[in-house]
Amino acid sequence: MKTAILAAGCFWGVQYYFDEVPGVLETEVGYIGGHVDNPSYEAVSAHGTGHAEAVKITYDPAEVSYETLLGQFFRMHDPTQLNRQGPDVGDQYRSAIFYRDEDQKKMAQGLIDQLNKEKFNGKIVTTLEPAGTFWAAEDYHQKFTERTGRGMCHVPYAPL
Repeated sequence: MKTAILAAGCFWGVQYYFDEVPGVLETEVGYIGGHVDNPSYEAVSAHGTGHAEAVKITYDPAEVSYETLLGQFFRMHDPTQLNRQGPDVGDQYRSAIFYRDEDQKKMAQGLIDQLNKEKFNGKIVTTLEPAGTFWAAEDYHQKFTERTGRGMCHVPYAPL
């Protein structure tokens, strides 16, 4: 099993979306990329921690590739919006790929370069950041859309 950590705006809809991808075994929403230990939703929302809302994705590489996950990531959000997605504004909603090793970094950079050339005219603002500590979000955020039927946020539901 392998892990990917991706931030594409409000984590509720992002988690729901990735739960639908064949080969994804588990997802968990949380916070990463900041400078405060054990951040809370309130602290992250106050813009003082530097964390992004992100989804940790555990997947079977025999079933789905990291490149496919990145393709879905770029399909579900607008990577040209800086520190926002849809109605959600703030650095916690930034578009970011938290790479776990040099292979993930290289694949992500290659796809960003390709998409900048072919589709986004050099306007992608998605950051590549080394994956530090991933802090699980509070229980009430886990599988929020699945449990409540709400919270797709900016993610357009389109069958895969």
